[in-house]
Amino acid sequence: MITHFQQKEIDRSIPDGKWSISFFHNKKRCTGYYHKNGDITWVNAPEDHEEDIKAIVHDLMLYHVYEDHDPNH
Repeated sequence: MITHFQQKEIDRSIPDGKWSISFFHNKKRCTGYYHKNGDITWVNAPEDHEEDIKAIVHDLMLYHVYEDHDPNH
């Protein structure tokens, strides 16, 4: 499980999209960059379960970045 997930777009002018991500896993802060194609470049990688964590991060990015949550639509 991960907690305190945060994402921030790096630069809107980058055609492929890139976001800074951070979260905690097993009390360790993990950081990296999420790319529009779903790849993650780790700065501080999780110590274990990396593939499971990548799937969780991908789902969170789909929810927070790509899905429309505007109640007026």
